[in-house]
Amino acid sequence: MIYSPKQLIVVGDSGVYGWGDKEHGGWCERLRQHWMNIPAAPVIYPLGIRGDGLENVAKRWKQEWNCRGELRRKLPDALLLNVGLNDTARIGRPDGRPQLTSEAYTYGLERLLSQVKNHTKVMVMGLTPVNEKAMPFAECLWYSNEACTSYERHIEEACLELDVPFLPTHKEMLAENDYLKWIEDDGIHLNSLGHKWMYERVRSWSTLKNWAGINQL
Repeated sequence: MIYSPKQLIVVGDSGVYGWGDKEHGGWCERLRQHWMNIPAAPVIYPLGIRGDGLENVAKRWKQEWNCRGELRRKLPDALLLNVGLNDTARIGRPDGRPQLTSEAYTYGLERLLSQVKNHTKVMVMGLTPVNEKAMPFAECLWYSNEACTSYERHIEEACLELDVPFLPTHKEMLAENDYLKWIEDDGIHLNSLGHKWMYERVRSWSTLKNWAGINQL
């Protein structure tokens, strides 16, 4: 019998893609490389797209494995979701309309999580802080930590409602004295130090380690 390692799909935005980490390609790439050095560790597919919000992820999550050779004849063993920061941005001014209202985000997230649960195990990560003094992003989008706090609370509530493992990250990083030094000059993307912090938090998440069958830190 040929051994087949577990497979983890990581779906999200530029954070999953690793934008801003010029040293090691992002927290997800760091995790992928770390697990490659552990015998029998899962295979990771980092599938982040810059600018994606919840609606785009909801459209593509299933197709992400239907078109990949290793996964065409089987489902991934789990999906790790990291999306929502782009949805919090207000358009045009600090009090403009959000790209996706918190009500619509909550509804869409609950629907997405329910759909994924019908196919494979799902785990969810929270958001990351922003540097409000650098706003507006791209001259038109206003991000705030108040909005990030609110949306992450909705993420947590949705996960509790559907019994989905959740890893909070926004409040935890915001509490770090140096968090502003971990954000790119654009105000929203993590730099190498920020991705390193995220990597350490994800790598040590007991839920993920237990699912992966990894005892090493």
